[in-house]
Amino acid sequence: MTRTRSVWIKADDTVGDWDERRERITAALEAGADWVLVDEADVERVRELGDINVAAFRTNGDVTLVDDAESDDAEDVIEDVGDTGDEAAAKPDAVIVGKDGEGDATIDMPEDFSGSADLSTLRRDEDADLERGAYVRILDTEYEKFAETAAQEADHTIIIGEDWTIIPLENLIARIGDETDLVAGVTTAEEARTAFETLEIGADSVLLDSSDPDEIRKTVEVRDEAERETLDLEYAEVLDVERVGSADRVCIDTGSLLEHDEGMLVGSMARGLVFVHAETAESPYVASRPFRVNAGAVHAYVRTPDGGTKYLSELQSGDEVQVVDTNGNTREAIVGRVKIEQRPMFRVALETQAGDRVETLLQNAETIKVATGEGRKAVTDLEAGDELLLYYEDTARHFGEAVEESIIEK
Repeated sequence: MTRTRSVWIKADDTVGDWDERRERITAALEAGADWVLVDEADVERVRELGDINVAAFRTNGDVTLVDDAESDDAEDVIEDVGDTGDEAAAKPDAVIVGKDGEGDATIDMPEDFSGSADLSTLRRDEDADLERGAYVRILDTEYEKFAETAAQEADHTIIIGEDWTIIPLENLIARIGDETDLVAGVTTAEEARTAFETLEIGADSVLLDSSDPDEIRKTVEVRDEAERETLDLEYAEVLDVERVGSADRVCIDTGSLLEHDEGMLVGSMARGLVFVHAETAESPYVASRPFRVNAGAVHAYVRTPDGGTKYLSELQSGDEVQVVDTNGNTREAIVGRVKIEQRPMFRVALETQAGDRVETLLQNAETIKVATGEGRKAVTDLEAGDELLLYYEDTARHFGEAVEESIIEK
């Protein structure tokens, strides 16, 4: 399974006036970013622009914090002037503390974090239905410790580097673990790539501070790449290719153009899925259809982006399927249409490197191509002894999910 990554776009008043902020938000919507980070006053305007998660800075313009020794409940004397009291105002999905506070060094950091206004605001329950987050500029190790403390309370912990690139992020990745969604501040897509790859674990999310629509789009692309699996494909020996009559065959037509070395993983047995090429090649019989994979019979499995499988008969428009290339690199594609027609079939039997026998049904047609040790080959040209590319995992499946139990498929 892969981790879920996300891209946040910074669009508060430090970016500029509303027109400049709106351009960033619109670019974020068009690129498919996950969150925008704005000021509370802009939440309603963001909602009007489109559907995206909205995080809003909660600032405490006048914060008077009475020391714990002088008050039975210090939290009672923290005034949140960012709360307008307008019950009808649009709400964000998350509130973020730290701007104009201790997190961004507007207010001096207390020696004892128990006296922190930001942390006290973060712990309050008045917005229990909202996610909460902390925004911290990492000026030195003390601010690093502050971020670590905030992470114990925050759903999201946003860290902004000052004169640093990797070390504080490495430290916080190692220390925080799964306590929070760690969001690393970046200014370019390449910085985002580094953040997602740090310590081979990476930040959960990035906060991009850029008005360049191309940079926003590239950062979203980096997010997508970071979420994808790389599969270990192997070759299995063809034992037999047999004509078996007709069956209901499924063509998967996607909403994406597939590359020449891409296809899908399909098979009669979930533990051994055969690589079937997309119909990208021209032939004397039909024009290429680079959006299509002729995937086999209705009973067969196809691999999905979450690492699961679906029966081909279950697929419908709007579903996601996993596209894979011959090197095992994956991406996702949306099903646009599924075509089921009765066609003559081959039964292809294989022996994996582990000595396991797996099979699948593929249409008897020259346009269906598979990847062999000798290169791309039509199913009609397959012979015993050929090496066929597949994905093998020694596990059983129940409703598409891997399970630890003994299941016999034959």
